[in-house]
Amino acid sequence: MVALLLLLRFFCLQLGAATDTITSSQYVKDPDAIVSAGNKFKLGFFSPVSSTNRYVGIWFSSVTPITPVWVANRNKPLNDSSGVMTISGDGNLVVLNGQKETLWSSIVSKGVGNSSAQLMDDGNLVLREIGSGNSLWESFQEPSDTIITNMRLTAKVRTGEKTLLSSWRSPSDPSIGTFTVGINPVRIPHCFIWNHSHPIYRSGPWNGQVFIANPEMNSVNSNGFDIVQDGNGTFTLISNSANESYIGRYVLSYDGIFSDLYWDYGKEEWVNVGRVPNDECDVYGKCGSFGICKVKNSPICSCMKGFEPKDADKWNSRNWTSGCVRRRPMQCERIQYGGEAGKEDGFLRLRTVKAPDFADSSFAVSEQTCRDNCMNNSSCIAYAYYTGIRCMLWWENLTDIRKFPSRGADLYVRLAYSELDNRTTSMKVIIGLTVVVGAIISAICVFCMWRRIAHYRERKKRSMKILLEESMMQDDLNQAKLPLLSLPKLVAATNNFDIANKLGQGGFGPVYKGRLPDGQEIAVKRLSRASGQGLEEFMNEVVVISKLQHRNLVRLLGCCVEGEEKMLVYEYMPNKSLDAFLFDPLRKQLLDWNKRFDIVDGICRGLLYLHRDSRLKIIHRDLKASNILLDENLNPKISDFGMARIFGGNEDQANTIRVVGTYGYMSPEYAIQGRFSEKSDVFSFGVLLLEIASGRKNTSFYDCEQVSSLIGFAWKSWNEGNIGAIVDPVISNPSFEVEVFRCINIGLLCVQELARDRPTISTVISMLNSEIVDLPAPKQSAFAERFSYLDKESSEQNKQRYSINNVSITALEAR
Repeated sequence: MVALLLLLRFFCLQLGAATDTITSSQYVKDPDAIVSAGNKFKLGFFSPVSSTNRYVGIWFSSVTPITPVWVANRNKPLNDSSGVMTISGDGNLVVLNGQKETLWSSIVSKGVGNSSAQLMDDGNLVLREIGSGNSLWESFQEPSDTIITNMRLTAKVRTGEKTLLSSWRSPSDPSIGTFTVGINPVRIPHCFIWNHSHPIYRSGPWNGQVFIANPEMNSVNSNGFDIVQDGNGTFTLISNSANESYIGRYVLSYDGIFSDLYWDYGKEEWVNVGRVPNDECDVYGKCGSFGICKVKNSPICSCMKGFEPKDADKWNSRNWTSGCVRRRPMQCERIQYGGEAGKEDGFLRLRTVKAPDFADSSFAVSEQTCRDNCMNNSSCIAYAYYTGIRCMLWWENLTDIRKFPSRGADLYVRLAYSELDNRTTSMKVIIGLTVVVGAIISAICVFCMWRRIAHYRERKKRSMKILLEESMMQDDLNQAKLPLLSLPKLVAATNNFDIANKLGQGGFGPVYKGRLPDGQEIAVKRLSRASGQGLEEFMNEVVVISKLQHRNLVRLLGCCVEGEEKMLVYEYMPNKSLDAFLFDPLRKQLLDWNKRFDIVDGICRGLLYLHRDSRLKIIHRDLKASNILLDENLNPKISDFGMARIFGGNEDQANTIRVVGTYGYMSPEYAIQGRFSEKSDVFSFGVLLLEIASGRKNTSFYDCEQVSSLIGFAWKSWNEGNIGAIVDPVISNPSFEVEVFRCINIGLLCVQELARDRPTISTVISMLNSEIVDLPAPKQSAFAERFSYLDKESSEQNKQRYSINNVSITALEAR
């Protein structure tokens, strides 16, 4: 009997451990957690990436690593594991530290005697009064940075109150950041992203099924949004999903990006479906009032027809925020200031645009009625009629307009009659033009016939050449055993090489982001006809990289050769290239010294593989920051092998009369004599190492009188004993000083003028890992000629030695 009671007690304890409820007697203590009834969500304690602080959060049970969708004590973290979440004496849900201090509370306004909190299967934590079962508080009412299925954001038109998502301060700090997302409480709902109180993105108006400017956020798809309105003027945005197994979330990142993500069970990773802002034209009010943004144009901003820049100087310098003003006043303004009334105003039609902000709605039942309502009110400056919204009218300046290729609304802007197309042309002009045009057309016809014959012969000749090249390439590609992807497949993957998918531009040509039918993200490098590189570099990159396999080299997935189209398909690197972080004042702060050192080490490992460990000995010849790609974890991968050369087994160096690469990264013997070897890549690595330590481009000193490059600046500072001047302030920290100075020493050893003085990449790795303790002092650096060297007398006075742990640094006289 006693054994039976003990067994029952054991099972009760097991059931209690897996409960979904918190009461005053049943609390959650770090590291315990509660689980929803269907095992879909957990609530417990967690630490963000790169942080030891502890927070109470809710996350998906089946997703690893932990992805919090709600955080309780965002602004008051625990610094140890003493935390407890429980029900307080007044019935509130609270988070306490080891000293029983309240770090967070549900703050129910009316005190309740007895309550409990339950974690639901939709991720909502609900505090209820025991007995009546009335809901007192819900986590869905106080969201963090994430929307999940069934969560709601509300906005009240009458009071202006709204429920907002708020970003984290950083990836490791969940405290409330500067960015928020929510619905703007106006008559026609819009979704906004704000930076503090300043809007940075607007979705466009909701038409009942879709935000006009962002069709991905919609109620038509099985996983999307819907907006409902009650009789009291309250709008509610609801995240919905028809698939119970679907795990998705909309998250506002710390840098203000609002992303639609879903969990891919096969890959076990989050897949990004869409994000806003997605391009420059998504930025709120990019072109100012009466300006229109066209992302494929250069410049992207232009004034509407009938308008001109308000400040021409600012506009020409690409500061478009001041917007545009009318060239000619409308009829009512002319009458108001005593001018002639003239002809009645008209409307200019702007097709498929993002409807401007500050629209007012009208109950007009047809487009014609909407037009009449605007025309009959002199204060109305534009109208639009859109299914689901009906009539929209504007009374203020038109702000935040962009051009779309297809979707969007047709906007009708009121203009003075003289600004509209006037098709009543003088008959005399028409007759005169007819005679002249007739003569010109006759001459053009003769010319076109001649040109057509010439073009036919040229096309035939070019087609034969293309067929011959394609045949030769097919043989080489078959030998490389590289998968061939069809042109239609890559066109579909990149949305017909849409400019919105363009990742960048290199010497080879443009690079586009794409997605294959199986969901795999790819980067497509398309050979440009105007490229300085050609077929030789294309085939060189295919042959070289198809034979390589290393974690620090970018992976080539396939290629496409059809007609004049030649493309390489790589794995997609979400963080693009190293230069996008290293030389950006904001993004460089994400690269602390430990991360920079890991990047340096990864580049070294990749070079060692190329020079020594692969079946082929390969010299890259174009190593630079823009050719170092970063994956989602900021791990480096060397890319762009178009200039690479394969060496024979006994070959140590080679000569070329065609010097290719990037000036500033080329070794002197290669740039001047065309001679290259492993030491050429070591020189390029040295420049890159100095850039990583300093956070500055090698070419950023061209306007400096004393030095011509980062190499010259580093050499000058080294000789003056002022090594700290080289270090990027972002990583300037006494605890890393020895390691940073050691890397600068290694960088200067790599950029020495004579190739024989430079270390091999394997020696560099030993130096970085402190296997070689005492580093030699560097000799004369290359390309430091503009350095105003210390005169001989000054040099003799300054020949003193500096010791940094095991690194000995001598202030030498530069030669």
